[in-house]
Amino acid sequence: MLENQRIRLRALETTDVDKLFVWENNRENWRVSQTVTPYSRHVLIDYVNSVSDVFSDKQLRLVIEENDSGEAIGTADIFDCDFKNKRAGIGILIADSEKRGRGFASEVMEILLPYCFKTLSLHQIYCSILSDNPQSIKLFEKFGFQKIGVKKEWTFYEGKFYDEILMQKFQVD
Repeated sequence: MLENQRIRLRALETTDVDKLFVWENNRENWRVSQTVTPYSRHVLIDYVNSVSDVFSDKQLRLVIEENDSGEAIGTADIFDCDFKNKRAGIGILIADSEKRGRGFASEVMEILLPYCFKTLSLHQIYCSILSDNPQSIKLFEKFGFQKIGVKKEWTFYEGKFYDEILMQKFQVD
């Protein structure tokens, strides 16, 4: 089980569709997901029912759930999985702004990194973070990610361009 005292990371269930509907259609999240159109419940149901295996799908979305309440508070994504070259991207969404800044993302990292390196046998993990998100940059630096590049004016959102910082972490043997 992917969990600690406070949270668990679990597979998507069809009961998550209503939360996913809200999170995926929140325009504030679109600037990092590159989404420009809303998702229907039908599309999300199809997605939840279609994901089966990280090795065949090349991606894995996990729900972040508080142990005490059972409340889903966000998602952790492993994507762009390239098992030949032993690398993947990761992303974390703490969906409710009231839950942010309370250590949940750090706890996700404490669970997710060993899973990626040990269970999935990855050699490296990367992430892309918009330059105006210092909390995320600090989080990934705390876990040993290094800035390896900047994509200048990479993301256009609501009339403004944002730089995107590429960060990378290698497995330490």
